[in-house]
Amino acid sequence: MTSAPLPSGLDDALAALAGRRPLVVASDYDGVLARLRDDPAAAVPEPGVAEALARLGAVDGVTVALVSGRGVEDLQRTSGLTGPFRWVGSHGAEYDGPLPGELAGRRDELADLLRPGVAGTPGARLEVKPASVAVHVRQVADRDAAAALLARGRELADSSLTLKPGKDVLEIAVTDADKGSALQRLIAEVGAAAAIYLGDDVTDEDAFRALGPDDVTVKVGDGDTAANHRVDDFAGALAVLQRLGSLLA
Repeated sequence: MTSAPLPSGLDDALAALAGRRPLVVASDYDGVLARLRDDPAAAVPEPGVAEALARLGAVDGVTVALVSGRGVEDLQRTSGLTGPFRWVGSHGAEYDGPLPGELAGRRDELADLLRPGVAGTPGARLEVKPASVAVHVRQVADRDAAAALLARGRELADSSLTLKPGKDVLEIAVTDADKGSALQRLIAEVGAAAAIYLGDDVTDEDAFRALGPDDVTVKVGDGDTAANHRVDDFAGALAVLQRLGSLLA
């Protein structure tokens, strides 16, 4: 895939970022490194992504992290990516290991409550993740029914649960972890002098807000955002990674 041109302000920010170490390069997966698919298992990385990440990960003092709403096992299996990467799944809940048993039980109870409504809505899909349950309505033709199903999910979520709305999906998590807190934890762990984060969805806003004014945050696609830069699509996201790789080299 040919690199897309970058806005001049973003290119300048990448040039400044490349001179700082240690550096964290972190990104969401779906919608950024892989295009969104009706079947999540088919969301493989776009051409060039694996090579760009491997190049970044090989640079001394650079930590590459994949930060996703997917569970880590699902993310690794679906992406097929391998390398010296840090894997943060379930919106930050999967960082130091699997969920405690009591939280897994709460997740399963929630899934049981949601299952009848999902089964009764043609095209809807229920996904049980390590730390959450997600109701997907991307393939629901009746948009009123889709909206009603997501509203029902919000009604079922009590104060012990965390709502994570996204594009045609409502995820209900059994922890209050988010991508921002996970990113801050990783930055502190490696003693990073700077970081960059790329994301496209509502849950990525937590990561954008968690970074400082001298870090680089990149919104992929349209919509309101706290990010300080924007690219149009996954081709733009790849261009960011490739440009940074060239600067670091």
